[in-house]
Amino acid sequence: MTTTDTALSEHGDTPAYRDGNVLRWLTAYTASLVGDSVYFVALGWSAQKSGGPAEVGLVMAAGAVPRALLMLVGGVVADRFDPRRVILAGDALRCLLILAVAAGIALSTPALWILVVVALVFGAVDAMFVPAIGALPPRITGPGQLARVTGMRSLSMRLSQVAGPPIGGLAMGLGGTAGTFAVAGLLFALSVPFLLTLRIRPPGVGEEERPEAGTARQDLLDGLRYIRRHRLVGPLLAAGAVYELGLVGTLNVGMVLLNAERGWGPSGYGWVVGGFGAGAAASAALLTVVGRLPRAGLVLVGTLLVGCAGAGVIGVVPALWAAVVTAAVTGLCAGVFGSLNSALVQTATDPAYLGRVTSVMMLAMVGLAPLSYPLVGAAVGAWGSAAVFVGCGAFGGLGVAIALASREVRGAELPRPR
Repeated sequence: MTTTDTALSEHGDTPAYRDGNVLRWLTAYTASLVGDSVYFVALGWSAQKSGGPAEVGLVMAAGAVPRALLMLVGGVVADRFDPRRVILAGDALRCLLILAVAAGIALSTPALWILVVVALVFGAVDAMFVPAIGALPPRITGPGQLARVTGMRSLSMRLSQVAGPPIGGLAMGLGGTAGTFAVAGLLFALSVPFLLTLRIRPPGVGEEERPEAGTARQDLLDGLRYIRRHRLVGPLLAAGAVYELGLVGTLNVGMVLLNAERGWGPSGYGWVVGGFGAGAAASAALLTVVGRLPRAGLVLVGTLLVGCAGAGVIGVVPALWAAVVTAAVTGLCAGVFGSLNSALVQTATDPAYLGRVTSVMMLAMVGLAPLSYPLVGAAVGAWGSAAVFVGCGAFGGLGVAIALASREVRGAELPRPR
């Protein structure tokens, strides 16, 4: 065993918020997420200068197509190769791509088709990047710290959502679209040295005993069979997918239309969304500090139930303050459910399949859930916001039934730190 491996074995269950290895990963991940946000600001403004509203929508949506189509392939790539190398390659490619775009914009206004190509390439790289991110945490810390790492990752996502757009706006004001693309590229570059210094834990037993890799299609099908047969991972992924498909579109698109119906205006929308975000951030901070919740399976089911009920209640409460409070409770429960779901999946999954399992999990979140946006808009137009919120909350509740039907989910526990 090498000195690095010995250090990881001895200190793998150091609290994640004091583990330099985890903090380097978190710094790299946060820089990459903020780079994502700044990139989207630059892309949207560049499209606006090259065309009208329809063209802006086309460019902004283009990246979602390869991301959805290639996400499962990204899981195969993450399992075949060192996930750190996949992440390194992803950030390096995005850095080079975005800096090249920045240089091109500095010289001339890009044609709309160039922006579409950039969005398509960026989405394809994302499809490789996201599953590798999910497969990496068990290789940089011990099993008992995965809940903390999940909480820290959620806090990083919230920070990027808050900090990214203002940084992009400031860069736009000072350097125009070329300067904003350059800032995004430099943020991707910032993550590279931190990733290079990560210490990787030895592979798990299951990874050492994996069969020889077949074709990409065979590996993908093998991963899907693994999920279907696993008595804990399968129900967890199914419950999470139902929740995402039921509520993401409602909370994103429906919230705008609900505020318009209630007459709360943009400020009201900001308060409700801010309440949800505050609740989600509180849940991430909770898991980061405590690290482990007893009876994790039952807590997961309970928070999923309350989260779905809260989503339905938001649509029927008449007062803004009640909607804000309900949104905060819903965000808190959604954050606890999501973090526990992710941590339990990571601890239960054979390391040889973790990339493919993560790709299926993320496909529901970033690939399929956005497809519900136009459906939610049409449903609100036909039946009103209240009916849609209640209906989607009830649909998300099917995830509760899936989780309750699984004895393994009800009895699931997170590992104790050693």
